[in-house]
Amino acid sequence: MEEQNQKTAVLSAKVLHWAGTALVATVWISSGLFGLYILAFYAAALYQGNMERWNKILPELYAPDSGAASAGIGLHFAAGGIILILGSIQLISTVRKRYPAFHRWVGRLYVLSSVFAGLGGLTFIFIKGTIGGTVMDIGFTLYGVLMLICAEETYRHAVARRIDLHRAWALRLYALAIGSWLYRMDYGFWILLTDGWGHQDYFGGPFDKVMAFFFYLPNLLVAEVFIQAPKFKSLAVFNVLSALFLLCINGFLLLGTYFFTKHYWGPAILEWFAL
Repeated sequence: MEEQNQKTAVLSAKVLHWAGTALVATVWISSGLFGLYILAFYAAALYQGNMERWNKILPELYAPDSGAASAGIGLHFAAGGIILILGSIQLISTVRKRYPAFHRWVGRLYVLSSVFAGLGGLTFIFIKGTIGGTVMDIGFTLYGVLMLICAEETYRHAVARRIDLHRAWALRLYALAIGSWLYRMDYGFWILLTDGWGHQDYFGGPFDKVMAFFFYLPNLLVAEVFIQAPKFKSLAVFNVLSALFLLCINGFLLLGTYFFTKHYWGPAILEWFAL
């Protein structure tokens, strides 16, 4: 009986491992594409001298009379695109083991870009405020502060060679970094499934207020599942439930990635390379 329980635990642990690997791969590809899209969309607008184009995605994002706020949000998006691309590379264990120097230098750039993304977004909020008002200001400010904390902790533990703590904080930082990607994904699905119930043009509806926090807090919960999983790997029930949870998320993300790449991200990236 005990031997059978051990075999079940080992099998369930493998299922959880592959479910986690599949989710990481999906996030890697999807967030990387979104990172390229962010760089393509905003860089193309800057290159073409058409900064008003920014406001087609989020109203009042670009304000000609507020150079500091525009610079802050520009820094936020540029650094955000970089961390979405680099963050996924840092998750690849083969790279960490075979090319430690490369991992460290990419990690430094990743952490620095995270700091710039956080500071850029906070600068915009403090100068201009978000389009959604007080609730959105609070939600997005908390997001920026958490990103700065996670970036600092990730770097601090890496320098001190506390590898387990470093990896845990790096995973939390990555969970926050993909928040901007999930923000668009969530809105896209919500509008598709509910015709935008609770969403207002100026982001003051009930759904908008929930989304001011929802685009990053659940990510941290998923990150904690990955961080804490080794402590409970002998519990088959935990492994199976966690695997099912991750597989459901993966299916959702695969569908969203296909839709957004086909209709939004892909065309913008191809246009960027054609410039």
